[in-house]
Amino acid sequence: MKKIGLYICHCGSNIAGVVNIEKVKNYFSGVEGVEISDDYKYMCSEPGQKKLRDAIVEKGLNGVVVACCSPRMHEITFRNAALSAGLNPYQVEIANIREQCSWVHQKDKEKATDKAIEIIKVMLEKVKKDEPLE
Repeated sequence: MKKIGLYICHCGSNIAGVVNIEKVKNYFSGVEGVEISDDYKYMCSEPGQKKLRDAIVEKGLNGVVVACCSPRMHEITFRNAALSAGLNPYQVEIANIREQCSWVHQKDKEKATDKAIEIIKVMLEKVKKDEPLE
């Protein structure tokens, strides 16, 4: 079974100003296969990437989901962080909860939070089935 790390980015207030990060984090803390459910103000920053790298090593993670902005912006950032910690970079997936969720549901925080949970669920299932690529 996969040991997955879930990291939820606040993206400053881009995500955290609309999505209830604590509710999302708590929702996934008891989900089978999720070894760690954590959040950070800017996951793409060096301290955010360090959290990810440290958990890969310390908890033996073999899959990661980062709930943040679009994969186009930072997928390579997180894949490189995983690679530097010894995890195949193709075991990292991005759940785009900024563009696909918080930006389009700014007037309805409950809907945004529920949608963020659904987007993350999908990516967790994808990571469970991901295989290392070369």
